[in-house]
Amino acid sequence: MNDKFDVSVLKKPKKKKKINSKAKGSRFENKIAKILNQRFQTEDFCRTPGSGAFATTHKLPKHLQLYGDLITPLKFKFIIECKSGYNEERICDLLNPNSNISNMIAQASRDSKKSCKKFLFIIGQDRRKPTVITNDFDLEVGGDYFRGKSRGESIIMYSLEDLLNANDCYFLDQ
Repeated sequence: MNDKFDVSVLKKPKKKKKINSKAKGSRFENKIAKILNQRFQTEDFCRTPGSGAFATTHKLPKHLQLYGDLITPLKFKFIIECKSGYNEERICDLLNPNSNISNMIAQASRDSKKSCKKFLFIIGQDRRKPTVITNDFDLEVGGDYFRGKSRGESIIMYSLEDLLNANDCYFLDQ
């Protein structure tokens, strides 16, 4: 007797491989630090201990407080927040005050105010070039950009590549 049944539908589907989001975030922060070190010809950019929460979780004097995900050179005008993954986030999510991206911009804005510096919020999504959102409208950057508001915060968005083509004086205090 020769039965012709398709038993493949009875097999369990393969589970998606789990992604270690902490490791993925660390890799992205290291990648951005390396890009910035090359761009500014320094070795001062590196990951912040405690993934950016160091200033809020440790009682340190003001001059030692670290904000953002990257340690920056002394004269650098910005704090840097880095996020990777979040592949479902789109530009329309900027209009939703409860979206992940709006929450992340709000966090960068809070840290920006505490540190008395502007912020660069760098987003990395799979198979896309990194994007930067900032609250600094003094930058003169070529290329395409988007201006808008998120939760009442005025923001402007560039590709990281276009932003890094700006003159050094926009990034560094003299």
